[in-house]
Amino acid sequence: MSSQVSGHAENVVTTDRRGLLSRIWNDKETRSVIIQVLALALICAFFAYIIRNAVVNLEAIGKGFSFDFLWQPASYDINQHLIEYTSRSSHFRAMIVGLINTVLVAIAGIVLATVLGFALGVLRLSKNWLTNKLAHVYIEYMRNVPILLHILLVHGIIVHTLPRPKSAMNFGDTVFLSNRGLVSPTPHPEPLFWIVAAMFVAGVIFAILFRRWARRVQDQTGKIYPVFWISLLAVIVVPVALYFLLGSPIQWEVPALKGFNFKGGWNIRPEFIALWLALSLYTAAFIGEIVRAGITAVNYGQTEASAALGLSRGRTLNLVVIPQALRVIVPPLSSQYLNITKNSSLAIAIGYMDVTATIGGISLNQTGREMECMMIVMLIYLILSLLISTFMNWYNNRIKLVER
Repeated sequence: MSSQVSGHAENVVTTDRRGLLSRIWNDKETRSVIIQVLALALICAFFAYIIRNAVVNLEAIGKGFSFDFLWQPASYDINQHLIEYTSRSSHFRAMIVGLINTVLVAIAGIVLATVLGFALGVLRLSKNWLTNKLAHVYIEYMRNVPILLHILLVHGIIVHTLPRPKSAMNFGDTVFLSNRGLVSPTPHPEPLFWIVAAMFVAGVIFAILFRRWARRVQDQTGKIYPVFWISLLAVIVVPVALYFLLGSPIQWEVPALKGFNFKGGWNIRPEFIALWLALSLYTAAFIGEIVRAGITAVNYGQTEASAALGLSRGRTLNLVVIPQALRVIVPPLSSQYLNITKNSSLAIAIGYMDVTATIGGISLNQTGREMECMMIVMLIYLILSLLISTFMNWYNNRIKLVER
């Protein structure tokens, strides 16, 4: 009898457990969490297996897995560096120099590509037939030729078309342009210069606050203040006037031709110029089409209503069309900014020493640390891409249409 009772109790417990598991699995949210946890566990196990397998194979051939090589002397020169660097510096410092060069060309390319792209997008909608077709031909040509060919073409034009240093283009005996790059004076600030810098920062803060205040007043009363001119006065005119009143507190190191090249000053090398222009011109074509699509997505009735209110075509574009078009433009624009950053890795083709050419190129060949170097390069590009995506997502949320 007792055995029957015990068996019945076990059956009841088993049935309760099955019922509990069934209820848990049938719950949509709980099932979703379980599936995600299992998927994450499988992914982690897969990568753990891959990494473990790689480490074992490296140890089998006597390499091991270590980042100690980063502190060894790099033993190679870098033609452009914004921080102190010599061939005796470590591979880690070479990586930092390459990272700075990558960020520099990415930021410069994003700025120029954005300006040119917006101009092309507006020109594509121009009622002038010639302007419209020229912009269309440019966009189609740039988009349908590989970016690497653009980089090689622009670099070849700069190197073979511009004059040699002895016959360099002279701009006021201070700036010189040749096939060795653009050479300009290097500023050496004096103590009073920081007052000018503080005034410039204060002007920027004032311009931002004044713009917000003017927009709020315009929304409430309709009164329009000359925000651009007042901001220009605060950010440019006042600091420049203060600069001259303080006696120009900057010493300039003017470059001079010595031998076969210029000495002194700040030299923007032709590799940087070629890469910057090629990336900007290529990406501007895509941005131009994005801008055109964003503008055409705005209902034409908005333009007609603005004209009925007496707004000029320029004010209609700035105050009515562009703010609404940005909601369509910004998401695909983020992808183009990411493309500029990642396409900069082609710089090695013309000898521009970015992070791919330094830690992912020469350092890799010298140390034989293929896996470690590639992991570093991929991690750097991943971080840069995530930073750009985070900023663009923040900006997109800031300008999105808020429902009331």
